[in-house]
Amino acid sequence: MKRRDSLVLLLHLCDSLFPIGAFAYSDGLEAAADAGLVRGAAELRGWLDVCLDESVGRCDGPALAIASRALIARDWHALVIVDQETAALRPAAAIRKANRAMGLRLLKTWHGLHPDARLARALSLVETRALAPTLPVAFALVAACAGIDRRRALIGYAYTRLAATVSAAMRLMPLGQHDAHALLSRTLERVPALADGVLANQARVESFTPAMDVAAMTQQYVASRLFRS
Repeated sequence: MKRRDSLVLLLHLCDSLFPIGAFAYSDGLEAAADAGLVRGAAELRGWLDVCLDESVGRCDGPALAIASRALIARDWHALVIVDQETAALRPAAAIRKANRAMGLRLLKTWHGLHPDARLARALSLVETRALAPTLPVAFALVAACAGIDRRRALIGYAYTRLAATVSAAMRLMPLGQHDAHALLSRTLERVPALADGVLANQARVESFTPAMDVAAMTQQYVASRLFRS
């Protein structure tokens, strides 16, 4: 059997067509737009910066790195702990549920395409409810089993989250494709340095995004919704 190219696998993993259901979630952006807090490109720029610096840089990025190291060491206890911590840092129940749903779909779908004993073990932990898994943890597991190095995996993960946010924004506010991709391009320029910092610091997961958290918690009260959360 030919060895699969890890870059090709990363591209497949990060493709918006990959069926994890990300298109159904805005991570609170819809509620923020409905409240007039994010109305266009200027406010979206700040939202994307927080997504990258806080959500990815301080929470999901460290979770991905820790989960990747745990898988390689076959430290299933450490994997379960970081997954639980990552879920607990999401105060909105809808966001926890959405993140876990995407993580589980990712894990199951990838294992169906590229069976791996380590992914099978992770899914057995899901059956016993020890593992959720959250999206960054599932992404870490899949990337590690695919032979994708940790830095590329983190960069790819950051891209998927930022691109999903921009895609949601284009459906929620008057934002043309050119302006949307200009904002995305600007934010993506900072991703490699952020990934290097996350990997060098080996920090624990943490989170402080109060405005985003409040938006996520009030998403359920939006009168007419396009997104689940």
